[in-house]
Amino acid sequence: MHKIMIIEDDMTIARIIKEHLCKWNYDAANITDFKNIIEQIISFQPQLILLDVMLPFFNGFYLCGEIRKISKVPIIFISSANDNMNIIMAMNMGGDDFIVKPFDLNVLTAKVGALIRRTYSFNGKMNIIEHKGVILNLNDTTLNYKNNKIILTKNEYKILQILMDNIGKVVSREEIMQHLWENDEFVDDNTLTVNITRLRKKLEEFGLENFIITKKGLGYMVE
Repeated sequence: MHKIMIIEDDMTIARIIKEHLCKWNYDAANITDFKNIIEQIISFQPQLILLDVMLPFFNGFYLCGEIRKISKVPIIFISSANDNMNIIMAMNMGGDDFIVKPFDLNVLTAKVGALIRRTYSFNGKMNIIEHKGVILNLNDTTLNYKNNKIILTKNEYKILQILMDNIGKVVSREEIMQHLWENDEFVDDNTLTVNITRLRKKLEEFGLENFIITKKGLGYMVE
């Protein structure tokens, strides 16, 4: 069952779309808090997004750009603004299709199905790891926190990847070194210490003090 998020502020239209998609065995959800859309997307992990252009607080073009920072999830714009400039803007911001209101629900469903079939030859998950507002982007190996994009080195990224894949668990130094050694680049114990120290300093510069916790004699963890 593919998950679809509907970002539409007309609650009647949103409800009708959701009910129709559910009849076609999709797991559909409507946005309810338009101030915190990105957080809801991360929580729901949709495999396709239906996105209106005119929305409270942020318009669909802006939101599409923000979504593209963390995900390649397919996006279909749904809008009554059907002039060429809006369609071009939608595509330039990262949209995959554009359907004009009012539309036939069966046409919408056909477009949804076709885009999902084209997209998901892979597992369909968003390529991010999120914890307490910290977003590790697996697409470009960067970290996002409070609208700051943190550029990571290869080793910094791989350290955070294994720690954030094991939230709340201690990861031993040996496990981290083995993870870093996958690319035939030998990392000894002292090199790991240097990498951890540099990574912590970089995180602290963006307000992430004590994000990586040392468990003496055991390893490291993200709580």
